[in-house]
Amino acid sequence: MKLIDCIEAQAARLTEAGVSFGHGTTKAFDEAAWLALWRLGLALDALDEHEQQELTPTQQAEIAALVGERIATRKPAAYLTREAWLQGVPFYVDERAIVPRSFIAELIADASIDAWLSEQTRRVLDLCTGNGSLAVLAALAWPEVEVDAIDLSPQALEVARINVDKHGLQERIRLLQGDGLAPAADQVYDLILCNPPYVNSGSMAALPAEYRAEPELALAGGADGMDFIRQLLAEAPAFLSEHGVLVLEIGNEREFFEAAFPSLEVAWMETSAGEDQVLLVTKEALSA
Repeated sequence: MKLIDCIEAQAARLTEAGVSFGHGTTKAFDEAAWLALWRLGLALDALDEHEQQELTPTQQAEIAALVGERIATRKPAAYLTREAWLQGVPFYVDERAIVPRSFIAELIADASIDAWLSEQTRRVLDLCTGNGSLAVLAALAWPEVEVDAIDLSPQALEVARINVDKHGLQERIRLLQGDGLAPAADQVYDLILCNPPYVNSGSMAALPAEYRAEPELALAGGADGMDFIRQLLAEAPAFLSEHGVLVLEIGNEREFFEAAFPSLEVAWMETSAGEDQVLLVTKEALSA
């Protein structure tokens, strides 16, 4: 059996089993390709050059077993491979941290945030850092900055430590444990990035099993999804420099966000998912 035929067959299994996607892929074929290529030790972007490769019976069985584990456990593929990619950068991940998929990564990579920064931008905070991916991407994008990365979960920070070390950024990224902005006491930042828990209680109750496999702490945002965000917006001005900005991801909760903060002036940022997933707000607007 050729690799492409194996992937097609495994994609059909995933579809028939009714698994949910959204942790790096959006459809069954891409998920099957990811698992197959990883199992074979091939680069995830190498399908075109290997799709006609003949697989041994052992290779076919190993791929089928991995897809079977994906179906049986309903764990995101990233938890099975222990690897996730964000903007072409590889990250380690396991069940201690949410699978990285923030749209803020796009804004870092395409320089959408740069217009709001200046030559004086030196201090960046990644709040709710999870596995540390946004902190790493920020340090890679802006070589002149130092980054603090905060998370409430000590377990998530263990994963973040793996990624900071993996990318050799120990000297520029500092990991801090605690609730919200509390660990950053007396610090002032030019840029705060935050992908917080924002899923409202109704949506939490309806999440597929793949999302339930992730730490609930990283997802649940209370009745309207705004519990963490209310505290953050109240406290953030004290932690921002004069021209500092906050970039905040809220997923599909724009309606709840605007109901909670009807008079707050924000700039909605364009991402691959549209203009209602991520917003930018200045210290001036927050202070007003």
